[in-house]
Amino acid sequence: MTELEKMHAGLLYDANYDPRLIELRAHCADLCIEYSNTLVTNSRRYDLLKQLLEVEELPEGLDIRPPFTADYGSLIHLGKRVFINASCYLMDGGGITIGNDVYIGPYCGFYTANHPLNYTQRNQGLEIAKPIVVGDNCWFGANVSVMPGVTIGSGCVIAAGSVVTKDLPDNALAGGVPAKVIRFIDQNERQD
Repeated sequence: MTELEKMHAGLLYDANYDPRLIELRAHCADLCIEYSNTLVTNSRRYDLLKQLLEVEELPEGLDIRPPFTADYGSLIHLGKRVFINASCYLMDGGGITIGNDVYIGPYCGFYTANHPLNYTQRNQGLEIAKPIVVGDNCWFGANVSVMPGVTIGSGCVIAAGSVVTKDLPDNALAGGVPAKVIRFIDQNERQD
């Protein structure tokens, strides 16, 4: 298996020294820099974003504010009306799927890479990538970190500064380090 195939299969792979993975990340980094340095009013941004995400058409209502950083781009799958605020990083080696109507505050990070605790393996550049999945209608406050392998249910709100290390059920209001469910949200309750 190639290192790319190992990464996709969720196995330990050489993330640091494999020439193909280095090339793919460099290509993505170039596109992220170009996208982030293109004026928001310039329609070329859409073409750059299509190249970055490797899609024919962008999802309806997608808004990614610069600067934006990803590792591969092609492993990010976004729903409709997703808003990603400035200075977010999507480390997408394990794949990141984000549902419809999701709002992500500034300085959030979604990290799919997990490194061995054993420094011998870590120094060999080995890591394992686990997917992150986010349901519909979620809101992430500023500076939230989502760790490898986490699934976040639909309707969740994650408080600013939280670190999500475990799966969250639908409609959870979660916060803290590590994030814990504070209460469940009644989606029929109105705030006036």
